[in-house]
Amino acid sequence: MNYLLPLLSVLLGYGVALLLKPQDKSRLKLLLAFSGSFLLSLTVIHLLPEVYEDHSHSVGIFIMVGILFQIILEFFSKGAEHGHVHGHEIMTQIPWLLFISLCLHALLEGLPVSHHHNLAFGIAIHHFPIAIILTTFLIHARLNKAAIFGFMFTFALMTPLGTLLAEYIPFLTHYYSEITAIVIGILFHISSTIIFETTEGHKFNIAKISMIILGIALAYFV
Repeated sequence: MNYLLPLLSVLLGYGVALLLKPQDKSRLKLLLAFSGSFLLSLTVIHLLPEVYEDHSHSVGIFIMVGILFQIILEFFSKGAEHGHVHGHEIMTQIPWLLFISLCLHALLEGLPVSHHHNLAFGIAIHHFPIAIILTTFLIHARLNKAAIFGFMFTFALMTPLGTLLAEYIPFLTHYYSEITAIVIGILFHISSTIIFETTEGHKFNIAKISMIILGIALAYFV
């Protein structure tokens, strides 16, 4: 399940965008708010206590490195990791900077999954609406169907690949706590940005607050 859930969530999001062509952005924003809340809560409740217990003296530095690294990635991806893609330009080839940034982000997200199986659920829920938004964006940009499928399928493979690498590469195993702290920084930035970007004018309404509370509650019990 650690490998399948993140993989299938992206492919399912791709299929939904391709077949159903969803137009109601408000529902996607609610789903994004839930996914951001769930992912942030998993990070705070499960990942953070573990790394502070192992390396309390240096973990904060690595978390800040993760936040800074994600900010740098978003300079190239334009915020696609949290559903912030727009534009109407016609594309004749894969947007490589976007592709590489997203794949690297997804790869890093998969590294702690082998030790925290519930994180696979969080990443899957996080990637599902992102896959819908990203696929819709690429379709509107008139990128050819083969390129869109190749883009999304490779993106879907990255998180399971990260989990696989973390299990079998000794370097990643030895520095698990430090790497996890970096991933925590990445998840902090992504999830908090999702929560605020899914609100109009940064104002919360009852529906979004309800989804955020639901995400927190679910993360507590998994």
